[in-house]
Amino acid sequence: MIRIAIANQKGGVGKTTTAINVATALAATGWKTLLVDLDPQGNASTGIGVYPADREFSSYDVLVDKRPLAECVVPSSIPGLDLLAATVDLSGAEVELVNADDRAHRLRAALRDDSGYDVCLIDCPPSLGLLTLNALTAADKLLVPLQCEFFALEGLSQLLTTVERVQQRFNPDLGIIGIVLTMFDRRNRLTDQVSDDVRSCLGPLIFDTNIPRNVRLSEAPSHGVPALIYDHSCAGSRAYMALARELITRLPEARKAA
Repeated sequence: MIRIAIANQKGGVGKTTTAINVATALAATGWKTLLVDLDPQGNASTGIGVYPADREFSSYDVLVDKRPLAECVVPSSIPGLDLLAATVDLSGAEVELVNADDRAHRLRAALRDDSGYDVCLIDCPPSLGLLTLNALTAADKLLVPLQCEFFALEGLSQLLTTVERVQQRFNPDLGIIGIVLTMFDRRNRLTDQVSDDVRSCLGPLIFDTNIPRNVRLSEAPSHGVPALIYDHSCAGSRAYMALARELITRLPEARKAA
């Protein structure tokens, strides 16, 4: 199972939207996909139609109580896509785990029981705390959504520093699979400037696909479905399908589901 963390400590950059729609696109192309929600807000869970009342177990139980992954995963309404949901209990996990010797490796240990999944996407909270550290320690690859604005560039620098530290101390195999520019608006001159600056600095790490500002992407979570199902022909959905195809090309070692 390929494990991909989707992280950026800045909020509102499209992490959860990216996690939901890329996971849906991968499942639609035949990959057996697991989506792990590590954000106490649980937006990724709600975004694919798994509401709080349906979450008997969650990523909290996996991290804190070491409950087996297979007991906590639930199927979504999307064929080929399963979910490890999040609940508000997860907000206390960092405090409860702070004195545990294996506090950074709980998720990695849990994901060893991959139950036949081809790929796992981990939606991280908007912070660089212990939950995100667990995701980066468990992951093979890191996908970074980056909003096209100045402050997002500052946050990217902090995230790259954190990745280096994780590589040195916890997970030397962690690599950045790519950075995707989100909320892209050609009408805004700053968007092009940020895009040009990022591409000149990080070159091939930047995905060719940009995710546009799109009202359908914002509307879909209120209906409990990914945008790819809510409106598969909108600009945002088409962009996420293109991103998923591009992501697959960066995973030559991937095992395609039958």
